[in-house]
Amino acid sequence: MSIRFGVSPIAWANDDMPELGGDTPLEDILRDIQEVGFEGVELGGKFPRDPATLKALLARYKLDLIGGWYSGSLLVQDAQAEIAAMQDHLALLKALGSTVFVFAETSNAVHGNRGVALSDTPRLPAAGWVEFGRRLTQVADYVQSHGIKFAYHHHLGTVVERGEDLDAFIAHTGPSVGLTVDTGHAALGGIDALKVIRDYPGRVAHVHCKDVRGATFDKVVQDRASFLDGVLAGMFTVPGDGGLDYAQVMTELKRIGYSGWIVIEAEQDPALADPRTYAELGLRTLRNEASKAGLQ
Repeated sequence: MSIRFGVSPIAWANDDMPELGGDTPLEDILRDIQEVGFEGVELGGKFPRDPATLKALLARYKLDLIGGWYSGSLLVQDAQAEIAAMQDHLALLKALGSTVFVFAETSNAVHGNRGVALSDTPRLPAAGWVEFGRRLTQVADYVQSHGIKFAYHHHLGTVVERGEDLDAFIAHTGPSVGLTVDTGHAALGGIDALKVIRDYPGRVAHVHCKDVRGATFDKVVQDRASFLDGVLAGMFTVPGDGGLDYAQVMTELKRIGYSGWIVIEAEQDPALADPRTYAELGLRTLRNEASKAGLQ
């Protein structure tokens, strides 16, 4: 597998805030995604979970299912309980030929709660990383045994948000625990995505590309606003419309020989930021920078 470009449907219909695009038919979303030129799409809340139904639907639009977010609870249950809980999700991915399992710990996350300031993100005590890392490794080993890459998603509002969180995460997990390197969450969480790619090439299992509006994020922090308030304010956007340098990102991915999906995932209010227009800009930007870097 070489580089393939995909997209998350979250720009069209936001699962955390159903009022954003909640009335947009799934067929309209998939038609836009196909016509813009993406090869695949990540799972969204509107998608049917019956494998045969979903396979037929995506085939109609010539799209592959890349994978999809899975909300984990390894801080409150052991690996065997988590493995039991993820069976339906894993079975769906396998049936659709997905290559990546995107996992994030959400048992104490605040990113879905507009009543909690983003600056009040929970922190995992130093002593907690040992057991959390052990459980993550057990789950990742299991997912890997099914022929799917495990790709942990560091994310604002969760226990893996900041640079020191990611350092502890890497130090306490085994090689089967790959990363979804998300450029937007990295930038706003104080993580150097380029350094992560350089230092941990074997952990780069999946890539999400979202751009950021730094001044908007700074105001979110200053006002003690929530993550979702930040989304509504426009702290995220697509590559080519924010402050990140995607030429460097593509160069680093080329250097490590990355092979897999590069996914545009930039949640915005679709009433203010037309998803198709922004998706076109994001894909054009990434294709241009990937081509210049020799990433194919």
